[in-house]
Amino acid sequence: MCLAVPGEILSIDEGDPILRKARVSFGGMVKEVSLALLPEASEGQYVLVHAGVGISIVNDAEAERIFDYLDQLGELEESGGASS
Repeated sequence: MCLAVPGEILSIDEGDPILRKARVSFGGMVKEVSLALLPEASEGQYVLVHAGVGISIVNDAEAERIFDYLDQLGELEESGGASS
């Protein structure tokens, strides 16, 4: 299945804006994500990530709603992410 998943930005590498990257936590699993499309994203925010690229900023409530949907589908268990 191919979908975007929300993750929380832990830290940002503020180097070249075109190559801007962040460490993003997906329920405890940390991945490097490109923020080239989200120059306004900051640490502590949730971003929707598709194929290693942040594509949208989401608020905490929206991220929780997406986590709930993924939990209902069993996707968090398959990806190793945490759920409540």
